[in-house]
Amino acid sequence: MLSLEDLFCHVDDFCQSFEPQWHQQLLSHGLGCRQRERSLVLSEIMTILIAFHQSSYRHFKAYYTEKVQADWGKAFPGLVSYGRFVEWMPSALLPCVPT
Repeated sequence: MLSLEDLFCHVDDFCQSFEPQWHQQLLSHGLGCRQRERSLVLSEIMTILIAFHQSSYRHFKAYYTEKVQADWGKAFPGLVSYGRFVEWMPSALLPCVPT
């Protein structure tokens, strides 16, 4: 398993190239919509989700409350409540789908 910092760097590099292309694709098909500011960026959300799948936790809620909120608060200063994070999860799933 990669360290949290290494994982974030890989995911952030991917997001830096993916997001502009994805937004351009949405605009070219008339599907663009307003993107509200979030306290976590896509790469942070994806990093947390990928790290969960690499962990030994079986339930995401336990992982988020016991690991992410308790131990990674300094790594992710914009952390939100578990409920808010779950609301944001669908927005991070498309980049994870293999083509």
